[in-house]
Amino acid sequence: MGALAATQLLGLISLSVTLDNGLLKTPPMGWMAWERFRCDVDCRDDPENCISEGLFRDMADRLVEDGWKELGYEYVIIDDCWMSMLRDKQGRLQPEPSRFPSGIDKLARYIHDHGLKLGIYADMGTHTCMGFPGTTLEKIEIDAQTFASWGVDYLKFDGCYSNPVDQMLGYPLMSKALNATGRPMAYSCSWPAYLGGLPPYVNYSLLGEICHLWRNYYDIQDSWDSVLGIVDWFFNNQDELQPAAGPGRWNDPDMLIIGNFGLSVDQARSQMALWAMMAAPLIMSNDLRNMDNSARAILQNRVAIAINQDPMGIQGRRLLQEKSHIEVYWRPLSNSASALVFLSRRTDMPYLYHTSLAKLNYEAGNYEAYDVFMGSMVKRLNATTDFTISVNPSGVVMWYIYPEQSKKTATIHQHHKEASQFHKAKPEHHNVL
Repeated sequence: MGALAATQLLGLISLSVTLDNGLLKTPPMGWMAWERFRCDVDCRDDPENCISEGLFRDMADRLVEDGWKELGYEYVIIDDCWMSMLRDKQGRLQPEPSRFPSGIDKLARYIHDHGLKLGIYADMGTHTCMGFPGTTLEKIEIDAQTFASWGVDYLKFDGCYSNPVDQMLGYPLMSKALNATGRPMAYSCSWPAYLGGLPPYVNYSLLGEICHLWRNYYDIQDSWDSVLGIVDWFFNNQDELQPAAGPGRWNDPDMLIIGNFGLSVDQARSQMALWAMMAAPLIMSNDLRNMDNSARAILQNRVAIAINQDPMGIQGRRLLQEKSHIEVYWRPLSNSASALVFLSRRTDMPYLYHTSLAKLNYEAGNYEAYDVFMGSMVKRLNATTDFTISVNPSGVVMWYIYPEQSKKTATIHQHHKEASQFHKAKPEHHNVL
């Protein structure tokens, strides 16, 4: 059976599989091991960085003690390589005892005692992507029950070593099995990524009834090229992808790599801004124990987070791709507010970009804007007034904008005074108005 036929058949499956547990009304926030720590299982020679209970305890400590939790970063998510190569005598998955000697249930208790939530990884196939035991169709129910018994709060369900028919059956079955445990668990599906990510092979309206979020595209790597490749795919296909997102159902362009090795400060701001515009999950994959101030300031930017977490949950769109290699992105927000991002694809020097709000489809009137990464107000703007901004190479200018008369009701405006403390790393070039 082909992927298209499998998707059509899925449409006949009863919607009793709907994952209606009220979770993820805004995009999830937290930390995940994969991009930064991969499948490092060498706890003898690399005990600080191997996939072990110690790593996840360390990250839970950091989330609480360094101010991440209070900003909304609440999930600590285990990715691949946590398992023993053998299931137990009852057929249940079990952690590798040399690396998780206390068991996942005790790790979950540790994380819950910190006021955080635990995520775990499994694979809808014969093996995980790195060769550990998979969750074939007959194992779905027992694995869901096992995760619930351990106190797991979030499941990432990958799709290596499977086929379209098993995926068509397995992803809804896991949704139903998670519901049946009675434990509310967020459900992240990798299904679309294995079908090319686009209709007609992916039925996003049906997917939104089954999963809280889904991976659409390739894994992110620690490079600006990888970030741009993901951004291009998502916005080149925004007409198909943007309507699929909303409260409880999110497109997932993959992890935030800010604080690692591949991005400059400007590029890190760009990733944060564009992920906020996409209403994307803000799942960091970095070493929170070794974080420089500029990366911390970007990831802890209260206004960028508030834009990402806007309760309307409408994914943003790319408005313009200019010949100058400046791109403009727009996202509508609550209380008649909106966000604008000006991204430079240039590699030469800061570029002076001239425009007006009217040219960007704003209605007539006066507006106020807050520069998210500068931490300062922009002077009053009339929709018809031309303005000029300076955008660094591979950088962004991000504005939170609201009509002047709605200033008192704009929720993010309330953050702008307190947000200034999160902007210690200032870009060299600021807006020219």
